[in-house]
Amino acid sequence: MTDVLTPDLCVIGAGSGGLSVAAAAAAMGVSVVLVEKGRMGGDCLNYGCVPSKALIAAGHVAQAMREAGQFGIRPVEAQVDLSATMAHVRRVIAEIAPNDSQERFTAMGVTVIRAAARFTDKNTVEAGGRTIRARRFVVATGSSPALPPVPGLEQVRVLTNETIFDLEKMPTRLVVIGAGPIGLELAQAFRRLGCEVVVLEAGRALSREDPEFADVLTNALSREGVVLREGVRIDRVESHGAGIRVHLEGEHVDGSHLLVAAGRTPNVHGLGLEAAGVKFNARGIEVGPGLNSSNGRVFAIGDVAGKAQFTHAANYHAGLVIRAALFRLYVKAKPHLIPRVTYTDPEIAVAGLSEAEARQQHGEVRILRWPFAENDRAQAERKTTGHVKIVLSRKGAILGAGIVGPHAGELIALWQLAVTKGLKLGDIAGLVLPYPTLSEASKRAAVTAYIPTLSNKWLRRLLGVLRKFG
Repeated sequence: MTDVLTPDLCVIGAGSGGLSVAAAAAAMGVSVVLVEKGRMGGDCLNYGCVPSKALIAAGHVAQAMREAGQFGIRPVEAQVDLSATMAHVRRVIAEIAPNDSQERFTAMGVTVIRAAARFTDKNTVEAGGRTIRARRFVVATGSSPALPPVPGLEQVRVLTNETIFDLEKMPTRLVVIGAGPIGLELAQAFRRLGCEVVVLEAGRALSREDPEFADVLTNALSREGVVLREGVRIDRVESHGAGIRVHLEGEHVDGSHLLVAAGRTPNVHGLGLEAAGVKFNARGIEVGPGLNSSNGRVFAIGDVAGKAQFTHAANYHAGLVIRAALFRLYVKAKPHLIPRVTYTDPEIAVAGLSEAEARQQHGEVRILRWPFAENDRAQAERKTTGHVKIVLSRKGAILGAGIVGPHAGELIALWQLAVTKGLKLGDIAGLVLPYPTLSEASKRAAVTAYIPTLSNKWLRRLLGVLRKFG
């Protein structure tokens, strides 16, 4: 006889978003069933955020050794053992994994089922021979690497973010298809670790980002030896000797390995969404502002909801869904409150609206900038590439901010707070910040808004009058 479970909440997917929902619900005494067919922790822990940042960190060390001469230290070329570097990556995963483990969630009181889940009707899911009839369901199955429709791609060995961290020997020449954040992060990391890298992009590199930010980054990559080809069309891919050959229009690019980083596709297939009456499309499950699907009992969060594909977005969605699913509160996801970071060097970070988005929504805008070349800490650390950029409405409201430069992902927190809480530009300009810090660049950018005031004729006349009184 099939075991029937009747929890308050059934969460499908034990990635960042699903785990956040399950943990919060369990902490409030709500009965939860968590279903995961793969690894606990999902893509972020096992194939994405965590391993990529560990690899990027290794690349930073290798690059610092090459650039040591600018500090009066003899530069050396790093001798990289990729097997040992990947062991470092796996150790980082292993150290974080207990936080996402089945044992931890079982101890919380969550029933964890390690199997594929499938809806059999609007109120029922089957997984691992068990039937789950929950009051509410949350689908948090994430996304997977998308493979573009390139002839021959299915006949060659293709690396994705799910397999590249399994490499034990350094590629001699890595060809990367896709110049989005994932493609460029990994391209730079492997280049810094000693691998030749060629990146092929059909459109513009980092097409979502402000072109002035993208240009700063692509110029930096070029200086490091990453070959970036934008606006190219790939005709076909084939094996060539022990490696691969990518045919373009009238030419070809050879490599030892091929990494495809051309976007992601939501994990919707095999879930039985049709039986549940849940509408979905190529972008994922169709959800309303409150992340509810066409079936009122079913919510979707994170990548599978077709929204921003970031771990922190999934966590944000998790908080909203807890309020909506358990407390019946009205919630509305606000995409502009989700920041994004490209973890290259220099980093690119954005909070709120970009200049293009602001002009589209608000018409006239005002732009403020401050370069890191004018920041004392950046000069001391020889990291002066990039700048801070603030986007203001015609009336001076902070619509968004972007940073391209050192530690941009950390520095953007100030502007994320400003956008989220509706702070005024004067709030930033009036901050007393420690010296010398990179964060001063944000304050200096804000202060530039007031420079025209200093030349105001009435202000100067007032100063002239006051001067007469001693």
